[in-house]
Amino acid sequence: MGFTARLILMAKRHWGTLAVACLGIIGAALLNLVTPEIVRRLTASLELPGGANTQLLVLFSLILVGAYLLRAVCRFISLAISHLAAWRFVPELTLTVYDKLQSLSMRYFHDKQTGELMSRMINDTRQIEILVAHALPDLVSNVLIVVSVAVMLFCINWQLALLTLIPVPLVVLVGGQFSKRVAPLFRINQQVLGELNGVLQDNLSGMKEIQTFGQEGTEHEKMVKRCKRYSEVNIRANFANAFFNPAVEFLTSLGTVIVVGLGGFMASRQAMPVSDVVGFLMYLSLFYQPLAILARLVEDVQMAYASAVRVFDVLDAESEVKEEPDAGELKAERGEVSFEQVSFRYEEKEPVLEDVSFTAAPGRMLAIVGPTGEGKSTLISLLERFYDPLQGTIRIDGQDIRGVTLASLRSQISLVLQDTFLFNGTIAQNISYGMPDASVEQIVQAAVTARADGFIQGMPDGYNTVVGERGVRLSGGQKQRLAIARAVLRQTPILVLDEATSAVDTETECEIQAAIEQLSGTRTIIVIAHRLSTVMRADQILVLHHGRIAEQGTHQELLEKNGVYARLCHVQQLQEQTLQFLGGSL
Repeated sequence: MGFTARLILMAKRHWGTLAVACLGIIGAALLNLVTPEIVRRLTASLELPGGANTQLLVLFSLILVGAYLLRAVCRFISLAISHLAAWRFVPELTLTVYDKLQSLSMRYFHDKQTGELMSRMINDTRQIEILVAHALPDLVSNVLIVVSVAVMLFCINWQLALLTLIPVPLVVLVGGQFSKRVAPLFRINQQVLGELNGVLQDNLSGMKEIQTFGQEGTEHEKMVKRCKRYSEVNIRANFANAFFNPAVEFLTSLGTVIVVGLGGFMASRQAMPVSDVVGFLMYLSLFYQPLAILARLVEDVQMAYASAVRVFDVLDAESEVKEEPDAGELKAERGEVSFEQVSFRYEEKEPVLEDVSFTAAPGRMLAIVGPTGEGKSTLISLLERFYDPLQGTIRIDGQDIRGVTLASLRSQISLVLQDTFLFNGTIAQNISYGMPDASVEQIVQAAVTARADGFIQGMPDGYNTVVGERGVRLSGGQKQRLAIARAVLRQTPILVLDEATSAVDTETECEIQAAIEQLSGTRTIIVIAHRLSTVMRADQILVLHHGRIAEQGTHQELLEKNGVYARLCHVQQLQEQTLQFLGGSL
């Protein structure tokens, strides 16, 4: 099915509104046929012996005024209602694209820029408004006018009408060639605009890093190249359009020349009344003007088509993670997590996890440690079903997570990530993000548990303090404790902390550790950490090495094995001693 047909089907809720707009279009088209006929009859009356009487002139004038007024009303209806339908449909389409993005698995976003996706969701859907509110109504209106006027021309003088059709095949040929050559330019235009938005979004998000490393000049040059590329593709498309429109206007003017020359000759020989020549010329202007407009519509349609391609590219994307048709609700009462021979890889030849099996006992703390890049965070992504394992099974309380709904699965897990994301709202809003109906007392209690209440009370507006975009007004440790409070408030049976203390100082780390210990025994806690001081009190520690579980046991048991875990502890002790020495020297 073509993109236009798909868009029309998606807009079926607005077919009634579009029908009203079409009635206005049809009314305006019919009234366009009335005015030349009135002028023709008025001219014919002037040719009568004695000329037209005053009453007849007044009557024709009033009819013309009424026709022009009704045409203006019909044009208003068609334009206003078509825009009404378009601007009701475009936000719906934008929301559809957004919902689709929310439903896609994380793998889809690996090679996508945020700004580029935003461009598809905002700029490209905006271009489709042109199709709904302008291109399609104008297409219907002008096709009706061309067909109707052609009938009227043949009724007046079929020989002259045939001659006036000579430029039409040339216009169609030129339009077809223009469409073939310009369509790729508009698709490139939208692609380049998306890339420009992507780079701009990245640079705005990383402005601190740009200024810190003094890369303003470098980034300026990159933006110069992007803007120059965007300028070039627009100039190429508009140059093509600048050639096409005058060419169409010239070809359609040939028809007028034919009528003026041959029609005038026929009138001079009394082979055709002067009134018919006048009427023919007026109808001819109505005939060729829509042809020129239809030619210009090619540009709008091509722009809308290019945008539709990018929009449907998102809507047609397949999510790697899908719910089973008969997926049930996950009811996790104990919070036991089991990985059974799980293997996973992001790329075909790069295994991340190989045959991983373990069980996180209900109400206990399980810690996962290991060198960077060994797949620790991947385990959590698999547990949340951001991805599905290539082999093996993951169970919660004995239920295969692939057999339950994603909403019910994720409602049983609270996740605290290393890179804490806070929304540009108040502290209270961020804490209650996963539980919007939480009371003030519940929010405060969660903050107390996460050791966050102290610094919150010291804020200018307490829990109503606005944190800024991504929590820019807070320190790393404060953001981490708010994230823990947000997770605690949900009261899920499973709590996952992925590098929750990696970006904080020792004092803040101690506070976060105290918060974690306070939660021990109340839910299943899975902790991923580089800092081994965070996991020393865990009931069980898993050591990942080369994508496999190399060791497991308690802190003391693993030290006695003198294996990977013991080496990690030794390296961290040396690092801490070196930092203490350097700090004392300074």
